Amino acid sequence: MLTVHENKIHPDEVDTYHGSFISRSQILFSTNQKQHCIRSWIKENIKKKECKYYVENTAGAFVGKEICMCGYIKASHSEEAVKHEEFLGETWDPKRHVSEEPTDAYGDIRFTGSVQNIGKFVRVSSDTKPDTLYKLMRDHWGLNVPNLLISVTGGAKNFHMKPRLKNMFRRGLIKVARSTGAWIVTGGSHAGVMKHVGEAVRDYTMSSSSKEGKIVAIGIATWGIVHNRKCLVSSEGKFPAEYTLDEESQGRLSCLDTNHSHFILVDNGTNGTYGVEIALRGKLEKFICEQTLESTDNGIKIPVVCVVLEGGPGTLDTIYSAMMNGTPCVVMEGSGRVADVIAQVANLPLSEITISHIQKQLKTYFAEDFKTFSDIKILEWTKKIQDIVRMQQLLTVFRLEKEDQNDVDVAILQALLKASKSLDNQGKENWDHQLKLAVAWNRVDIAKSEIFTDDKQWKSIDLSDVMLAALLGDKPDFVKLFLENGVHLKEFLTEKRLLALYNNLPPTSLCLRRILKKQEEEKLYVKKPRTSSSWSIQLYHVSDVLCDLLGGITKPLYPRPRDRSTHAVPIPHIRINLGSNDLESSIVEEEELDPTRDLFIWAILENRKEIADIIWQQSQDCIATALAASKILKELAKEEEDTDLSEDTGALAEQYEKQAIGVFTECHRRDELRAQRLLTRESGTWGNTTCLRLALEADDKNFVAQGGVQTLLTQIWWGELAVDTRMWKVLLCMFIFPLIYTGLITFRQDEEIKKRNPQRDIMDSNDSVALNSTDKKLQSRSWRLSEENLKPLTRCSRLTGFYSSPVVVFYWNILSYFGFLWLFAYVLMIDFQVTPSWKEILLYIWLFTLVCEEIRQFFHDPDGFGFRRKAANYFSDQWNQFDVVSICIFIAGLACRLTTTAFYEGRIILALDFNIWCLRLMAIFTVNKNLGPKIIIVKRMMKDIFFFLFLLAVWVLAYGVANQAILIHNEERLDWIIRGAVYEPYLTIFGQIPSRIDNNDFDISQCTVAGTDPLKPKCPVLSDNNQPASPQWITIILLCIYLLFANILLLNLLIAMFNYTFQDVQDNTDKIWKFQRYGLIVEYHSQPPFPPPLIIFSHLHFLIEHIFCRPKTHKQFKEKLPWNQETGLLSWEAFMKENYLTDLHNELNQSTDNKIRDTSEKVGMMVDFLERDKERQCGIVEKRLAHLEEQALLSAKALNWIMNALKSKGYGCQDEVPLLLPNSKSIDTADMNSTEESDDGNPHYHLNARQLLYPASSVKRFPVPDEKVPWEVQFDAYSPTIYNSDSVSRANSENHKESSDVASTANCKNPVGRTGLEGKGKLYWLGPNHALDPVITRWKRSSDDSVSKTGTKKVLEFFAIKRKKYELWAFPGGVLQLGETLPKRLKQLLNTKLQEEVQSMLGAATKVYEGYVDDPRNTDNAWVETTAINIHFDDTKHSVLEYLNTMCLQDSNTDVSVRWQVVDQKIPLYGNHKEILQKVAQIHNAHY
Repeated sequence: MLTVHENKIHPDEVDTYHGSFISRSQILFSTNQKQHCIRSWIKENIKKKECKYYVENTAGAFVGKEICMCGYIKASHSEEAVKHEEFLGETWDPKRHVSEEPTDAYGDIRFTGSVQNIGKFVRVSSDTKPDTLYKLMRDHWGLNVPNLLISVTGGAKNFHMKPRLKNMFRRGLIKVARSTGAWIVTGGSHAGVMKHVGEAVRDYTMSSSSKEGKIVAIGIATWGIVHNRKCLVSSEGKFPAEYTLDEESQGRLSCLDTNHSHFILVDNGTNGTYGVEIALRGKLEKFICEQTLESTDNGIKIPVVCVVLEGGPGTLDTIYSAMMNGTPCVVMEGSGRVADVIAQVANLPLSEITISHIQKQLKTYFAEDFKTFSDIKILEWTKKIQDIVRMQQLLTVFRLEKEDQNDVDVAILQALLKASKSLDNQGKENWDHQLKLAVAWNRVDIAKSEIFTDDKQWKSIDLSDVMLAALLGDKPDFVKLFLENGVHLKEFLTEKRLLALYNNLPPTSLCLRRILKKQEEEKLYVKKPRTSSSWSIQLYHVSDVLCDLLGGITKPLYPRPRDRSTHAVPIPHIRINLGSNDLESSIVEEEELDPTRDLFIWAILENRKEIADIIWQQSQDCIATALAASKILKELAKEEEDTDLSEDTGALAEQYEKQAIGVFTECHRRDELRAQRLLTRESGTWGNTTCLRLALEADDKNFVAQGGVQTLLTQIWWGELAVDTRMWKVLLCMFIFPLIYTGLITFRQDEEIKKRNPQRDIMDSNDSVALNSTDKKLQSRSWRLSEENLKPLTRCSRLTGFYSSPVVVFYWNILSYFGFLWLFAYVLMIDFQVTPSWKEILLYIWLFTLVCEEIRQFFHDPDGFGFRRKAANYFSDQWNQFDVVSICIFIAGLACRLTTTAFYEGRIILALDFNIWCLRLMAIFTVNKNLGPKIIIVKRMMKDIFFFLFLLAVWVLAYGVANQAILIHNEERLDWIIRGAVYEPYLTIFGQIPSRIDNNDFDISQCTVAGTDPLKPKCPVLSDNNQPASPQWITIILLCIYLLFANILLLNLLIAMFNYTFQDVQDNTDKIWKFQRYGLIVEYHSQPPFPPPLIIFSHLHFLIEHIFCRPKTHKQFKEKLPWNQETGLLSWEAFMKENYLTDLHNELNQSTDNKIRDTSEKVGMMVDFLERDKERQCGIVEKRLAHLEEQALLSAKALNWIMNALKSKGYGCQDEVPLLLPNSKSIDTADMNSTEESDDGNPHYHLNARQLLYPASSVKRFPVPDEKVPWEVQFDAYSPTIYNSDSVSRANSENHKESSDVASTANCKNPVGRTGLEGKGKLYWLGPNHALDPVITRWKRSSDDSVSKTGTKKVLEFFAIKRKKYELWAFPGGVLQLGETLPKRLKQLLNTKLQEEVQSMLGAATKVYEGYVDDPRNTDNAWVETTAINIHFDDTKHSVLEYLNTMCLQDSNTDVSVRWQVVDQKIPLYGNHKEILQKVAQIHNAHY
C-alpha cells in the first residue's frame, strides 16, 4: 500500500492552510485532551459483560470456595446478582443471565521491567460489533489502514521449534510486516505461538532505530483467562496500567505477552473459559478484510493470510474455516502436530489421503493424545484435511528442507498472490489485482518473480495507475521496475497526473508552504470560488515557486492560464486505486509538458531522493537538470528548520553537482567542442537558461572549476584573440592599433586555418586511394562547409575583433576607472572652486556616462524576464549595490556643492564618497588569480568583525559604565558621557590608558569641578584635600580584568577567526578564483567596447537603434541551436551519461566495501547451505527409521497371517499363535475399499454437497470422507442428521398439497452418494428438484464493434448474477416449482413482455447439459437436477440484449449484482456452472 497520508491537503480544506503553517503542537491534542476524548468515546461505545444471577457451582465445593456458574467467586458479584428475585429458580443461562455494562478496563498498558513502548488495551463484550473495534483502532489508537492482515494461529501451549525454523519464522514474519505495513493478529498470551510472535517483535524493536516504523501486533485474548487482570480495571481508564508478568503463579490462567502493542480482551461474563475470543476474532478479521486499502470506491480489499505453527484440533478448525472463507493459509512444516500432518499429505493425490493414512499421521504427530481421538473425530479430521488439500490455491506449505524454498515472508506473499488468481476482481485481469497488492506491500521482489514474467507483454497504459501509486507512495524500486517494463513517461505523465502529484503534497512540505504563500499573496481563492471538484494547486503556482528557487534566471516552466478555465478533476486522496478513466486524457497546452523534467522537479521538491535519481537517469538534458536540482536543493536546505533534514538536503545538492561534473567530464574527454556547446546551449527545458548560468546561481564552484568550463571561459575572455597571446602585446596594440595588422597579435581563426590545411593535406594523401567517388564527394562537401566558416579575417574584422574582446574592454575600463579616480582626487584636493572649473565639469560628465552605463545594465534584459525580475537580479550583485550607493552619495554631494550655504558640506560628502569609489576598485582584482581570493578573504573577515563587535561591545560597555559611575558624579553632558563610557574604554584596548585611572597623576586644573567648562572633563568625586575620593585599587582591578578579557581573550579570538577564514579560503584559492572570474567575464562580454566617458557614443548608438531601427540581438552568453542540432547534441549527452553511470557502477562494484559485503553474503549462503544439508541428513535418517518400523510391523502382520493359516490346517496348537495387539480403532480397516475414479483421475463424487456446514443454517453434516461417498461402500459409523427447513416446508405445504404423497426418504437416495445430511434441507421436495439454468451469451466486442479474439478464437461473454453476500457468480436460473417455466430469479430481472420473449427463445435454444448438480443444498434424500440451455445473441440489435445491457450499466442497490462476464476458466462460479460454461464455449468454438 501507499504510504497513508492522513494529513494530506484535500482541495476542500486548503483554505485552512493559507498563511503561516499551523505548528504541530497546534494540530495535535494534548495528552490530557486525547485521554478525555478516548475515555468519553469508550464509555459510549464499548461494553463489558457481567453475571447478573449468582448460581452456585457445585464444583466449587471441592476447592472450598463459593463459585458461580459463570466461574467468578461470590464476592465478585453485586448484591443484586446474589439476591436477584427475578431469576430465582431458573437454570443459569449465559444468554439470559449475563448483561452488558460500560467497560471498566481500557487505556495504556506498560509491562513491568520491559523496555517495550506503552501499548493499548481494552476490555470488550463478546457481542461487540467489529466495525466499532475497527473504529477504535483507527481513530483512537491511531493505527494506519493495514496493507495486509496476518492472522497467526497454532499451539496455545509452549512447544519446541527447530532453531533454524524459529529464526526463519521470526525474521520472515517481521520482514513481511515491516515491508507491507501489516497488522499481526494473535491470541495475545505469553505462551505458544503468541510468545514466538512476541519475541520476534521484541528482537526487531531492540535492533531497529526509533525512526523506523513500529510493528503492530494485536493480541485478541479472553478476558476471563488473563492473569493479574485486576491491575487493568478502572472505570476512568488507566494511562498507563502497570502489568506484571507472573508465570509462576498463573495456574490455569495466562499472562499477556509483553511484546504485543495492542490488546483486545474479549469478555463473555465468564471466568476461566478459553476460546471466548475466537468468534469475535473471526468476525473482526472478516470485517477488516472486507475494507479497502484506500477510501476510493474501486479500491482493492485488505488481503488476509493465516500462518499456522503447530496446533491442535482447534487449529484445524481455524484452518478449515479460514480456507472455506477464501483465506489463504501458510503451514510451517516442522513446527509440529497439525501443521506437520497437513504438510505430510499436502502433495499427495486425494485418493491416497484416506482414513487409515490420516490415522497413521495422527499416531505419529499426536502420540500422547491419540487415544483420546474418537472414530467420529478421525472421520471429521479426514474430511477436513481432504477439503484443505483440495483447495491447493489457498494452501502453501513452507518446507524448511526444500532446496529452492524462499524465506517465510516470500512464502506468505506468494500464498496471497496464488490465492488472488482465483478471485473475482470486478471483471479486471488478475495481474492488475496482484500488481496493486505488490505495490501496496512495497515488495518489488514479489512483483519480479510472480508478476513480471515472460507470460505478458506490458503496455504503458496497463501500468499507469500503479505507477502513479508508486510515485505517491515513495516506492522507487517499483518506479524503476515499471520504467523497465513498458511505462513511457511521455504517455504516463499527463497534466492531470502531474496535478494529482502536486495536490498530494504533505503539509510538512516546503514546496507546499511556498505555494500556499503565493496563493495568499495573489488571493486566488477570492478571485475564483473553488468547488469540491477543483484542484487547489495549479501548475503555474509551481512555476512561480520554481522561479524563486532558481534565482529568477529562467522563464516560467508552466504558463499561466489566460482565457481558459482551470481543468479540474476530483481526486479524493489519490492512493493505490485510481480509475483509468479519471486520469488518462491529457490537455493540450500552449507548451507541452516535458515528462522527465516535470517528474524530476516534483521528486526534488518532495525530497524523494531515490525517485529523483531514477528519473534523472532517464533525462537527456542531464547536466542542466543536475545543476538545477543542486540550486533548488540548496535553497530548500536554507529554509529547512530541521538540522538533520537541512544537512541531508545539502548533501543531496552536492551529489547532483558531482553527477553534473561526472557527465560533463565524460563529455569533455570525448569531444571538447561539443562539451563546450553544452555549457552555452540555451536549454528550452529549463526556461531558456544555460548550464553555466545554473552553475553560477547554484554556487557550484566545483563544476565551474572544471577544466572544460575554464577552457570555455578563457576563450570567451580573449574573444577573437588567441588565448596564448602575451599581455604586453595586447597593451601595446591597445595604444598603437596599426600593430594589429603586423602579425604581432594572433587571432584564433588564423590558428584554426593553419591547423586545418595540414590536416586536409594528410587526409587527401591517406584517403585518395581508399575512398570511392561518393565518399570523396561527402568529404569535399564537409571541408567546403568548414572553409566557409574559416575564411581569413579582413582588416575591419581584425580591428573590431580586437577592441570588442572582453579582455581589451576590461583593460580599457581599468584605465578609464583609474583616470576617473585621479580626476576625482585632483578636483577634491586641488581644484574645488566655488565656480566649477573645466576639470570639475569633466568629472561630472564622466560620472554622467557611468550613470548611463548603470542604467543600461539595469534595463538590459536580453532574456525577456521583465522589469521586476531584472531589477532583482541587478541588485543581487553587491558591486551593483556599491555603484548605486556611490552614485547617490555623489549626487547628494553635488547638490550641496552647487549651493552657497552647504558648499563645504558638499565637499565633505564628496570626499567620503571617494572612499566608496576606491573600494569599488577591488572588483577589478577578481580577474587576478592571486588577488581575487584575497578579496573573498576580506569580505569574510568583515563578517567576522561584525559578529566580534557584539562581543566586544558587551565588555566595553560593562567596563565603561562601571568606571564612569565610580569616578564621575552625575555627568550630564552627553558627549562626555559617551567619551567616558565608550570612547576611552575602546582606546584602552590599543594601549592608551586614561590618566584619571591613577590618582598620582591627578591635576585639578585639567578638569572642571561643576562640569561648566565644555572643553574639560568633569572632575571625579573629590575629598576634602581636593584629591579623588574613590579608592584607586577598584579602578585598577577593573582595568586589569577588562584588559585581560578584551586584549588577550577577545582579540586572540578575532585573530583565530581570521586565521580560520584565511585558511578556509586559501585551501580553495584556485576554485574560488575560477568561480568568481565567471561573473567578470559575463559582465565585460556584454559591455560596449568604449570605456567611460567615450561609452556615451555607444549609448547614443543603442538609443538611436532602438528608436529608429529594429534592435539587433545583443551579445549573450548563450546560444540557441537549431532543433536538429540540439536533438543530436542531447542524444550524445545522454549517451555520455550512460557511459558515466556504467563507469560509476563498475567503480562501486570494485570498491572494498562492496567486496566485503559480497564476501559476507557468500559466507552466509554457505553456512545456510551447510545447516540445511545437516538437517536434511537428519531428516533422511528419521524417515528411514520410520520406514523400517513400518516394514517391521507389516512383516509381523504377514507372519501372523501365515501362522494362523498353518494352524487352521492342523499344524500346531491354536493357543500357541502369537497374536498382535488388537487395534482400538474400528475404522482402521474400513478404508480397504478402493475409491472409484474416472479416467482422468478425478473422483465422481460430489464436493459442494458434502460441506460440513449446511448453507444459511447452523446445521452440521456428518463428515463423509471421499472413500465413503458411494452407497456401495460399507460405512457403519455413518449417522447423519435429519434436517428440513421450516420456511421451505411451510411454503411447500401451502402450494403443493401433494407433497405429502411423495415417497419416503428410504426410496429417495442421492444418485451420487452420501452427503452427511438426511431430509429435504432447503430444497422443495424429496428426490430430484428440477432446475433451469439459461446460459445467455454474446460476443465480446471492441470499441469499433468488432468481435474480440484471444489468439485465433473469439471471446464469449455470458450474463452473470451474484448476490452481494456471496462471492460466486451464477447463471440467472434456479429450481422450478410446479407449474413454473422460468426460474424465479430470471423473472425478477425481466418484465412481462420480455419474459414471454425469453420463453419463446428457450424452445429454440441449444440444450447444453441435463443432469445432477453438485449443489451445497443437496442431501441424501433431496438433490438438484438441472437443464442448462444456451441462448446466444450473434447480433447486438435485440430487445432482450439491449435490456440486459442497460441493466448491467445501472448501479443497482438491490441484493443482486449483474454484469456481462468474459468466459474464462478462472471465474469463480456456483456449483457445476463452470463445466456447463466450458461446454458452451466448445459449442461456439470460443476461447475458454
